[in-house]
Amino acid sequence: MFLEQFPGEGRQHGWIEVICGSMFSGKTEELIRRMKRAQFANQKLVLFKPIIDDRYHEENVVSHQGTSLKAVPVNDSREILENWKNERVVAIDEAQFFDEGLIDVCNTLAEKGVRVILAGLDMDYLGVPFGPMPQLLSIAEYVTKVHAICVSCGNLAQFSHRTTVEKEQVLVGAVEKYKPLCRACYNKIAH
Repeated sequence: MFLEQFPGEGRQHGWIEVICGSMFSGKTEELIRRMKRAQFANQKLVLFKPIIDDRYHEENVVSHQGTSLKAVPVNDSREILENWKNERVVAIDEAQFFDEGLIDVCNTLAEKGVRVILAGLDMDYLGVPFGPMPQLLSIAEYVTKVHAICVSCGNLAQFSHRTTVEKEQVLVGAVEKYKPLCRACYNKIAH
């Protein structure tokens, strides 16, 4: 269970929150939920997404469940700071697709008093840590790992098994290319 924690009243420093897990685990849904709560509280916010993630919409972040929020598509982490207009909350979806500069961007924003919320895959389809996610998990004040349900046995799933033959690490897709599996079911297929 996740209980959002906030620094004590009146403190003006920022922090980093990371939501991670496999595909179909609800990462984007949780990111959008947190953004909507901040929006309801009239906090100034902005949501970024990598330009390559155009699965459901070119400009919105959309969960597999269909929930969406307007986002700013960017090519790399540098563009996040270029497009930041002093919003109090900065969210970044699909963080695994960004370059290593994302770590410095997040630290810079947090040092300026910003609440930074990231969502991303912690592992790629081979079960290997993905992009800047390991470093982001290390520097974050708060980490939430969410799980999907294994489509083979019904246990908690933390692996994103690719069902197609492509071998490149970055392959944007959804149910047509991936399925969530638990460790036991993943190991039966992968080995």
